[in-house]
Amino acid sequence: MLYDIKLVIDYSYHSASDHVRNVLRLLPSDGPNQRVLSRMLTIAPAPDERRDSVDFFGNDMTSIAWHEPIDQITLRLRAKAERLPLRKAPDTSPDLEDLAAEIDDVQDLGPLSPQHFLPPSPLITPNADMIAYAREYLAEGQTCLALVKTLGHALYKDMKYDAEATDVNTPIAEAFENRHGVCQDFAQIMIACLRSLGVPSGYVSGFLRTYPPEGQPRLEGVDAMHAWVSAWCGEELGWVEYDPTNGQFAGEDYITVAHGRDYSDVAPVKGAIRTAGGQDSHQAVDVIPLG
Repeated sequence: MLYDIKLVIDYSYHSASDHVRNVLRLLPSDGPNQRVLSRMLTIAPAPDERRDSVDFFGNDMTSIAWHEPIDQITLRLRAKAERLPLRKAPDTSPDLEDLAAEIDDVQDLGPLSPQHFLPPSPLITPNADMIAYAREYLAEGQTCLALVKTLGHALYKDMKYDAEATDVNTPIAEAFENRHGVCQDFAQIMIACLRSLGVPSGYVSGFLRTYPPEGQPRLEGVDAMHAWVSAWCGEELGWVEYDPTNGQFAGEDYITVAHGRDYSDVAPVKGAIRTAGGQDSHQAVDVIPLG
């Protein structure tokens, strides 16, 4: 499926802020399941510094800074990308015992090595409750892929999506205890559970096409940036993507922007400012299918 993607993020500061410096991960790029035909990221006011680079995990990164006080920033992304259909391959993934042996055999320490996605990461450390929860879904002879699907669907059923329950700084232990959260919480909790069972798992950020209620027109700006999970299911099957927020594998409605160990590796906007007041922000996303 081919998509026209539009994103606008506005920041306004209650008082002019100087020494603003940000790192952006907003540009989608080519990957195993997608092809990017065009993309452009514009920033207003124009920053005094801008440098485009690629981070360790292969994500496109834009570093920006202003040297004079500013009271507003607008980020605009326009991209055209094609998401390829999911592979309909047989489940050739190993069970957990054989998966551990395959992980041990991996010598490559490149960006997609499963070795990077098994230990705790800055925002993800499973606690006893998450470990116990994950173990409830183990079954004799279960393949890694079957475990990913079973655990992801369990979180989809047991947790409630609640945009008011958490923010980007809420610990995953708190979100899991309350069983409320947003896509960031769903994804990071699933990653913690999978890692506790020995399944290398990472965090994916991107765009999700949404559908209007039946019989109603599509509204502009109501699509979303989203987060889901990538799990390594053995040498033959490789990385598979599952969305626990919606209880499904990530298919043609998903456009990947960045991937890493957790949210801290892929935050769309991260940085520092010096200001005497607060700030307001607004985001609008359109993921428009072109056929």
